[in-house]
Amino acid sequence: MEPRNFHRDFKTRCRKAGVREISVHTTRRTCASLLVALDVHPRVTMQILRHSQIAVTMNIYSEATSAATQLALKRLGEQFDT
Repeated sequence: MEPRNFHRDFKTRCRKAGVREISVHTTRRTCASLLVALDVHPRVTMQILRHSQIAVTMNIYSEATSAATQLALKRLGEQFDT
């Protein structure tokens, strides 16, 4: 499907579903961030998003939540308590 047609169809489907229209890029970023939050392995996330390089997946498309960052730091600190 030609990208322009895909974007047009995506906007139409958003209107029909009665949801706020967002860009396709935003849906991909959201998907990546949710997969990171679910602790899905980065390589699996990369395959789902069909990226050829892990750096694209991790540096551009995914975001770690502050809660996830805090948990990681807590777990790291616990390793030093033993």
